[in-house]
Amino acid sequence: MLRMSQIKKVLVVDEMHESLIEMLNSIGYLADYQPLITRNQILETLVNYDGLIIRSKTKLDKSLFDAGPNLRFVARAGAGMEEIDIAAAKAKKIALLNAPEGNRDAVGEHVVGMLLCLFNHLKQADSQIRAGIWNREANRGVELKGKTVGLIGYGNNGQATAQKLAGFGCKVIAYDKYKSNFSDLFVEEVDMSSIFENADILSLHIPLTEETKMMIDENFIRRFKKPFYLVNVSRGAIVSLSAIYEGMKKGLIMGVCLDVLENEKLATLNSFQLAAFEGLKSFENVLFSPHVAGWTNESYIRINEVLVEKIRNLDLSFN
Repeated sequence: MLRMSQIKKVLVVDEMHESLIEMLNSIGYLADYQPLITRNQILETLVNYDGLIIRSKTKLDKSLFDAGPNLRFVARAGAGMEEIDIAAAKAKKIALLNAPEGNRDAVGEHVVGMLLCLFNHLKQADSQIRAGIWNREANRGVELKGKTVGLIGYGNNGQATAQKLAGFGCKVIAYDKYKSNFSDLFVEEVDMSSIFENADILSLHIPLTEETKMMIDENFIRRFKKPFYLVNVSRGAIVSLSAIYEGMKKGLIMGVCLDVLENEKLATLNSFQLAAFEGLKSFENVLFSPHVAGWTNESYIRINEVLVEKIRNLDLSFN
């Protein structure tokens, strides 16, 4: 049964680049932009919408899907889908869309940028010079060229990272539990034992699931045959801060680049997390950024483009 209004409406509940509204209009959607809306308000009004666009506003569970009987799709402006009850969405025949293609180059560049900063002591050197210290020898760098980089996960972000690191003369190897036969000009497909055996740098490109939560623990770190550098631009809860702090102290890890933390609300760190975080902060060869690897001016728009194209294709599939 058709509703009285034939206008397709989509509720946008997080801050998005302003270009989204015009893009949605161009494919026949009226966008209701409500970045400050509360969960209760979403539940009260969702019945009026055909689609929902989110970042990380609220957990999408059965109760929310029940409140939106007319929902045809939920689109997430990003890659991770861990806040969505996928089974509940499927039961309601709600299409789930995301946009890992939109920020993959941003993520790849961020990985390279963090490694170059770490290897060339740029943060340390800048601080020293600002303090009137000119110390060349203490800031002698390490080259990316010739390093073996092991990627876990070879989706959009992993592929973009491999391409960029290959351009620096790195040997890139990758393991992906859910893909096979993906070796190409930039990467060699391997098993995990090869990564433990050969990696100088480990870079994570996997979603947060029950399987991957706290995957990088002390047992995992001890399996590497030589000290290595760790990069995490995926999800913080994949990596135990305590484990990497212990790994740094024992010399099992040579340096760390973290764009994400197991708890990113720093004021709420528990005593174990706080001790590990404070410990990691004491190392010059640990670099942090505030979950911005995919957060560039260009990706902000490109994510919109990817989502709107997927919504358009979804509509075509219904026609």
